[in-house]
Amino acid sequence: MRITVRKFEKADIPLKVAWVNDPANNAFLHYDLPLEIGKTERWFINNEGRADRFDGIIEADGVPVGLIGLLSIDGKNGKAEYYVMMGDVGYKGRGIAKEASRQLLDYGFNELGLNRVYLYTETGNVAAQRLFEQLGFIKEGCLRDDIVSHGKPADRFVYGILREEWKAPA
Repeated sequence: MRITVRKFEKADIPLKVAWVNDPANNAFLHYDLPLEIGKTERWFINNEGRADRFDGIIEADGVPVGLIGLLSIDGKNGKAEYYVMMGDVGYKGRGIAKEASRQLLDYGFNELGLNRVYLYTETGNVAAQRLFEQLGFIKEGCLRDDIVSHGKPADRFVYGILREEWKAPA
């Protein structure tokens, strides 16, 4: 299977809305649900062309299957926040998010010149934590009652990986 990451396009908005609204995907997402097409179109217009973020689509053999990106890209301090979400549940558990993440991290470290990529994940999101640790992210700490998730305070782990720790795919 050929895994690629491409830039998020306006035509991808209906996919994002469907994926985020799917209960199989949104247990650990922090969107105002349900996500709406009009609101997402405004988000796209407001973020189009920004240099401080990269929003991408994961494709498996040309089929869009998930979202991935870097937020708060900070060239001065050489860091950015990573995110990933497999949207098409039929493609979960097949190594696609791992390969797409490798490509994105390679882009961040080698093309953008980042020194650090970090992420936040709820403590209960064990499947995601396994992925992050397989990629080389290191759990750096726990932020207690960091956010309100589905109406309740939630703890989140902070993970990070440095350029010197990154092992690019062979």
